[in-house]
Amino acid sequence: MTAKLNLSVDEVLTTTRAVRRRLDVARPVPRAVIEECLDLALQAPNGSNRNDWHWIVVDDRATVRAIAAEYRAALGLLQSGAMPSPRYLTGAKGEDRMVAAAQEFHEKLDDIPAFLLPLMAGKVEGRDAFEQAAMWGSIVQAAWSFMLALRERGLGSLWATVSTRRAPEIFDLLGVPQGAYTLIGTFPIAYTIGTDFKRAPRAPVSEVLTYNRY
Repeated sequence: MTAKLNLSVDEVLTTTRAVRRRLDVARPVPRAVIEECLDLALQAPNGSNRNDWHWIVVDDRATVRAIAAEYRAALGLLQSGAMPSPRYLTGAKGEDRMVAAAQEFHEKLDDIPAFLLPLMAGKVEGRDAFEQAAMWGSIVQAAWSFMLALRERGLGSLWATVSTRRAPEIFDLLGVPQGAYTLIGTFPIAYTIGTDFKRAPRAPVSEVLTYNRY
């Protein structure tokens, strides 16, 4: 079993990064490690303890390449303007490094040791804010806990959402019933090159916090 880094809780929380450039695609990831991390992640709170999520790990090489192809197809749609983007480059600190790292990540997609695809039960379309919040609030915590568990074991991941634009095609590829689930992202799983991740640039609490009113 993979040795733990023995980081403190605060260290895990402040140094778990979205890893793109430093994913070691040459090192296999044992299924036992993935299952251990997911077992921890499933302890996260979820609405009414329904546990109506589903998690798919893709580690078959041909299927990994097929998922990579769908990811690139989704990225192509985004870059061509065929589909609207919810986020544009803003000039934020470190954004240039993130863009360069993203390009390197796209080039190694075919070699990712494994992908995790978390499936949220149901579809958000046509639901009000309360219903949508309850749905997202029943899986986001577990997905983040999975990334924290990976970090403690010297692995990294990335919450890659662009692939959701090809969810129907990915569902067909993996035999997921159409309409039964929502794909919340595609998470690459790999050991990291080095484990010395740092805190990220963030606005200080004093700039984003108020008490009792806006």
